[in-house]
Amino acid sequence: MNSPIIQLLVLAGIAVFLILRLRGVLGTREGFEKPPVARPEPSSRIGKPEFDVIEGGPDLDITDHVEEDSVSAKALASMKRVDPSFNVSEFLGGARGAYEMILMAFEKGDLDEIVPFISEDVYEAFASVVDERQRQGLTIDAKFIGISDMKLVAAEFDDTTNEAEVSVQFKSEMTSIVRDSAGDIIEGSEKEIKRQKDTWTFARKMDSGDPNWRLVATGE
Repeated sequence: MNSPIIQLLVLAGIAVFLILRLRGVLGTREGFEKPPVARPEPSSRIGKPEFDVIEGGPDLDITDHVEEDSVSAKALASMKRVDPSFNVSEFLGGARGAYEMILMAFEKGDLDEIVPFISEDVYEAFASVVDERQRQGLTIDAKFIGISDMKLVAAEFDDTTNEAEVSVQFKSEMTSIVRDSAGDIIEGSEKEIKRQKDTWTFARKMDSGDPNWRLVATGE
C-alpha cells in the first residue's frame, strides 16, 4: 500500500475519532430547536407586597399609618380582630371619597343624599347652617379641587360594645362663591382658591352587618 493511501486512512480515522468525541460532549439535536427565551420578570401584584410576610411580624396595613404599639395601632388591630375584612388602607380610600361627597353636599345645601353617611348630631349641625343660609337668601357655588394631604390621626375601639372611631385629617382646596338673593357675589371668587384643614371622625360598630362608616364629629 503506497504512502498517500496510508495518509488518507490515518486522516479519516482521526476525523471519525473527533466526531465521536464531540457527540459525546455536546449531545445530539433533532428537529427544530426553539430559540432561547429569557426568564420572564415576576409579574406585578397589585395590592400585594413584593416580599414575604413574616408570621407574627407587624401588620404593615396598620404600621403604614400609625406608630407600632401605639394606642391607635392597638385599636386598629382590635377592629381587625372583630371584623377580619376591615382594611385600614381601604378605609382611608373610602374616607377620601366620603370627605368630598359630604363636603360638597353641605356647600350646596343638599343633605338628603348624605343622610346614610352622617350621624344625627352632624346632620342637625349641618342642617342648621343650611337653614340659616336659606333664611338669608344666600346660595353657594362651590367647586372641589382636590385633597392635598390626608392622614389618620387617631383610632379608638371599645371592646365592650365593639364600637370603633377613626379620626382623619384632610387638607383640601376648593373655590367658593357666596351670592345674595339678587345673585350678586358677596364673598369669594372663581379664581380664589380656598384652602382648609378638617379633622373628621368616622364611627362604626365593627360586628354590625352595616359596612358603612358614619361621620360623627368635625373639627379643625
